Amino acid sequence: MVLIFLGLIFIAVATFVFNANNINAKFGKPIKIIGVVLIAVGILNSCFKQIDAGQIGVKSLFGKIEDDILMSGLNFINPLVEVKTIDTKTQNYTMSGIHDEGQKAGDDAIRVLTADGLEVTIDLTVLYRVVPSEAPRLLRETGLDYNDKIVRPLTRTKIRDNAVYYDAVALYSSKRDTFQMRIFNSIEKDFKSRGLILEQLLVRNITLPTSVKASIESKINAEQDAQKMQFVLQKEKQEAERKRVEAQGIADYQRIISTGLSDKQLQYESIKANLELAKSPNAKIIVLGKGNNPMIIDGK
Repeated sequence: MVLIFLGLIFIAVATFVFNANNINAKFGKPIKIIGVVLIAVGILNSCFKQIDAGQIGVKSLFGKIEDDILMSGLNFINPLVEVKTIDTKTQNYTMSGIHDEGQKAGDDAIRVLTADGLEVTIDLTVLYRVVPSEAPRLLRETGLDYNDKIVRPLTRTKIRDNAVYYDAVALYSSKRDTFQMRIFNSIEKDFKSRGLILEQLLVRNITLPTSVKASIESKINAEQDAQKMQFVLQKEKQEAERKRVEAQGIADYQRIISTGLSDKQLQYESIKANLELAKSPNAKIIVLGKGNNPMIIDGK
């Protein structure tokens, strides 16, 4: 388009300046030729439009959006048509409390009220893409700033609307997946009606009030202490059972010994043991006997 206007300027200069004043008229014709060439090149250049992969082109003729779209590749178009490219790949929109992590600078986390009246802060990422066939309608009804007009306000509103059905602790723990699926279903319908496809909704972080967080930590510590005490009690019971079995074994052994051995047999076993001890190179003298009749055995 720039070349066309530049060519028209060259022709106008050659016609109205050089010819009118008869100043260097011989340069007028070459300048006209240059102008015509620039117009021709500009028209040819405007007739072809390259669309990159993952994008589509929406045509606009004098402000009117046409319904047919240009697919990726080289397309032949009307040189008067203006083409606006729209990304159809997966896009993400993050709302985070961390500075400069999301699309908005500063703290952009979503603060919601739960069923028990507590304020919870939610970090969220929305994954979505534009439906190619719906791109002309999206451009006609919303424009290219659909992030600020659809994705952001709709997501934040739906999250606040659905958070009131859950308690803060449940939202943080047991109901987190249920909450995520609920807001996904509610947002998906609205996105689809606007020409967008919601691919995934990621609840990245849920921050509870400080008082609630401290209560949860205290509860967890108490549960851990209770589990530790149960372990100690179980260990003491096992140790008591071991001692009881050991005592029972000793008692059974003593009962068997006391009922199964006679005095003569005990005396015989004692003599055998002392004889073996007398044969040891370290034993010199052993005194055996009972009462006033000792017996001395020399081991040498």
